[in-house]
Amino acid sequence: MGKKYKTTYQIPFYESDINQNVKLPHILSVALQVSGMQSLELGMSDEKIFKDYHLVWVITDYEIEMERLPRYAETVTIETEALSYNRYFCYRSFAIYSQEGQKIMTILSTFVLSDYDSRKVHEVVEAIIRPYASEKIKKINRGPKYHKLADPQETLYHVRYFDLDLNGHVNNSRYIEWMYDVLELDFLKTHIPRKISLKYVKEVHHGKDVLSRLEQSGLITRHEIVSQGQLNAQASIEWRRL
Repeated sequence: MGKKYKTTYQIPFYESDINQNVKLPHILSVALQVSGMQSLELGMSDEKIFKDYHLVWVITDYEIEMERLPRYAETVTIETEALSYNRYFCYRSFAIYSQEGQKIMTILSTFVLSDYDSRKVHEVVEAIIRPYASEKIKKINRGPKYHKLADPQETLYHVRYFDLDLNGHVNNSRYIEWMYDVLELDFLKTHIPRKISLKYVKEVHHGKDVLSRLEQSGLITRHEIVSQGQLNAQASIEWRRL
């Protein structure tokens, strides 16, 4: 088990949805910011890793479970822990607690180090990971198996400037927005996710068109993000009624 870091965060009006819940992409971005705060405190900021190694952190997988989403104006506690790592993958957890101290969200994430120029996965550098006191393991934590969608409905989007993050990648939260956006408004007003499995396969580049593909069976939705005939991300979401 690695070092833990936590901080509080109040949900702002401008990142709350029609149900007065925080927008899921936003709270995931805030969680990532908290992990960045820990890295800065440990002397391993993104800037240092880029300067010393020409590497950047890239998320490959999320496993999310939630009792509920944080609400508008609620002050939550976000705790993160760099759990373990192997030759290529680093595993980090996030827990979000309500104002009353109840755990309402759990996020398990998988990160890799990527060469900024080649965009290829780089082996974990021991000097980078050492400050986190994570456990070194041999096991690779494999997520669920995703199956190609057979007959999805499709919606077209165009990648814009503000979709990009500091690394020049499409921001991770944007994929989730594309997946949400193809669902019916009445469904989103009356349901929230119970469990989400999300895998990032290949980055999308600026100026490209993407297809958000959806298949829905009751309270299970399955998603793909595709551009130029290549799979970029896929997800499975289990929903529950509010």
